[in-house]
Amino acid sequence: MKLKLDLHDIYSDGRKLHAALTDVMDEAVSCKAKQVEIIPGKGSGQLKKHVLRFLEKNYKGIYQRIEKDDKNWGRIFVHFRWKS
Repeated sequence: MKLKLDLHDIYSDGRKLHAALTDVMDEAVSCKAKQVEIIPGKGSGQLKKHVLRFLEKNYKGIYQRIEKDDKNWGRIFVHFRWKS
C-alpha cells in the first residue's frame, strides 16, 4: 500500500501541516504501508526542509529511509520495511 499527501493547499498553516503529516504517518504505521509520498512542491525549498526536519524529529526509527526524488525535487518518498 502506498499513501500520498499533497501539501499545496495547507502549506501556510503550520497546525494543519503538522496535523496532516502526523495523520499520514500514523496511517502508514497502522496499515503497514510500504511508502508515503509527500508533495511539498518545488517553491523555494523551505517547506521541503521543514517536512524533512519534522520527519526526522518525530518519526526517526519508524521509517527505513527517506528518498528525495531526483527527477522531481518537489517530492519526498518515505520508505518503510515492516517485520513480518
